[in-house]
Amino acid sequence: MQVVPSSSLAARIRQAARDIQPEVVELRREIHRHPELSYQEFRTTALIREYLVGLGIDPEPQLLETGVVALIRGNAAPASGERRTVALRADIDALPVQEENSHGFCSMEGGCMHACGHDMHSAMLLGAAKVLSGIRDELAGDVLLIFQPAEEKDPGGAKPLIDAGLLDTYRPSAIFAQHCFPSVPTGSVAMSKGSFMAAADELYITITGQGGHASAPHRTRDPIVASAHIVTALQHLVSRVAPPHESAVLSICSINGGNATNVIPGKVSMMGTMRTMNEELRARLHDRFRRTIMQVADAFDVEAEIEIRTGYPVLYNDPEKTDLAWEAAKAYLGEGRVLHSEPLMTAEDFAYYLQQCPGTFWQIGTGREGMPPGNNLHSPTFDPDESSLETGVGLMSYLAASCLAG
Repeated sequence: MQVVPSSSLAARIRQAARDIQPEVVELRREIHRHPELSYQEFRTTALIREYLVGLGIDPEPQLLETGVVALIRGNAAPASGERRTVALRADIDALPVQEENSHGFCSMEGGCMHACGHDMHSAMLLGAAKVLSGIRDELAGDVLLIFQPAEEKDPGGAKPLIDAGLLDTYRPSAIFAQHCFPSVPTGSVAMSKGSFMAAADELYITITGQGGHASAPHRTRDPIVASAHIVTALQHLVSRVAPPHESAVLSICSINGGNATNVIPGKVSMMGTMRTMNEELRARLHDRFRRTIMQVADAFDVEAEIEIRTGYPVLYNDPEKTDLAWEAAKAYLGEGRVLHSEPLMTAEDFAYYLQQCPGTFWQIGTGREGMPPGNNLHSPTFDPDESSLETGVGLMSYLAASCLAG
């Protein structure tokens, strides 16, 4: 597969994306007004299905309770004789965040907000569906649309879809997705080959000792002192286990124990996260994490319970498909609008698709000059530039059409 650049196709798709921009903005705002948490996206699912049916695209049989899978069937004969499918994915769930913006389409659902841009992603893919359905006669293959639920909540929606046979049934030759990033200027995208986003694991530690009066600590087995030493010891793992050229993060983000000034508690609980960029280092840090905690606990005569909940794997962008997307983005947006991205320590369940199907995941810019400091992902004041919708609609449409022409 290769991109076959076409200035004529790019120009027509640019115009189509421009023409439907007001419609895509309204779709985004409607989804934004009614955010739904992971695995609860019933209203959003209904909206997506209704819109696709209106385009003459019948959704495929439902694989999960929420989310939509649909196929745009191209009518052109493939030049090579081999019919291919290209997959495009958007996530549809929101976060348990109370919105603090003041625009006219704020969330109407208390304590729930599209604070990560999934409303933007969904609207962009709906817009791409409209553009691509309008050029079916030129598509020498099929475009698989994946409106995926539950990206924000482990185990995510990608793996259940794959387990339900999504990739086995449709066998895409490539898969692509994008994510809003306010640190990238609107009208631009940022891409990276190889390991791009981290594996993310949840850490849970319970330290049990013997509580007692704070005036007689020698009669206790103090879990607070033990926990303090454990936190300190864990901070050495990244610098002394991970090679200097490998990215890794280990953060203890919550400590709970005790509720009085003169009582040493019997138990302390801690929570945190571990982020790594390759599976070998991930396994090595898991082992040293457990051993370090148990050895420190033994030195302080306390007991330790440890749970590591493995989360999303490393997101690995296929180099060939990233080059392909890069060339398509250059042809569609212009060379100066395609930027290199550094690897990120955030996590994404799109990684599961990329374990089985080559593809790439990029940042689409939603930043603008004079943007307030609170305009960040997962912030109650996240407010992406809606003009980026036109960029996302057009680029996804052009990439899919170009891949099928190659």
